[in-house]
Amino acid sequence: MRRLTSCLVPALLSCLAGPAHAIMRGEVARDPDGVRQSVVRIESSLGELCSVAVIGADLVLTAAHCLMEPAAYRVVVVDRGFRQRSLRAVAAVVHPAFVPGTTPRTQPGVDLAIVKLEHPLGAEFLPLDPRRTGQVDTGSSVTLAGFGVVAEGQKRSARTLRQTNLVSLGPLQVMNRVLVVADSERLAATTGAGACRGDSGGPILAPAGGSYQLLGIVSWSSGALGSREITACGGLTAVTPIAEHVRWITEGASALGHFGEARTIRSRQSAAEGEWMRRR
Repeated sequence: MRRLTSCLVPALLSCLAGPAHAIMRGEVARDPDGVRQSVVRIESSLGELCSVAVIGADLVLTAAHCLMEPAAYRVVVVDRGFRQRSLRAVAAVVHPAFVPGTTPRTQPGVDLAIVKLEHPLGAEFLPLDPRRTGQVDTGSSVTLAGFGVVAEGQKRSARTLRQTNLVSLGPLQVMNRVLVVADSERLAATTGAGACRGDSGGPILAPAGGSYQLLGIVSWSSGALGSREITACGGLTAVTPIAEHVRWITEGASALGHFGEARTIRSRQSAAEGEWMRRR
């Protein structure tokens, strides 16, 4: 199995890398008892979308850069019949090290945020407990799930939950520390399976006793190292590892009322957009 080494970093940084927005070469998630229970999406009133992982009855975990617009947000879920419904996002906690105004790849902080919903999701959904995460060894197989597009320019393919299996290439220190995963056969040398536009904030997972173990949250992706196209899809998928941030996630969940009352401040938005609350 190949490992990421220092010789790969210049090549990676020369690629166009951007927020991971659909899963390339993934399969549509059709099992009502599969990833559907734990992976949903968040959309802003300005039309942007990201994927998110369910971590509590009314809490989801996503990438911090997904919440930077001055907009209202809602979380869209699919029930066992794959019918959609939405819930308002009413509060959020952003990792204190996150630096607004940067791109995910040049982010020197931690690209994580927790969002509180107006109502609990209900019994049809299965929260992933971040405290039960684990280390991801180089060569380990992981599952990526998200609602992004299947390729650049195919916007209509977004908003469908897809999943694919990838392999860990190990940690990479760019501006911050991320875990890099890729297509197990192509290893990002040529275009293969991986995150695309709309998959930011979505999870990488490992099977765990009939459910899944939450391992990381997608931050950004790149095109293949050998690609001549300008793209942020089909190459490397960079993930914020959960194991390194369990304490903050636990404290953030508590701050949002999971274990106590949330304290929030109002962000900029019009009255027509509803109330979107954010605590930093």
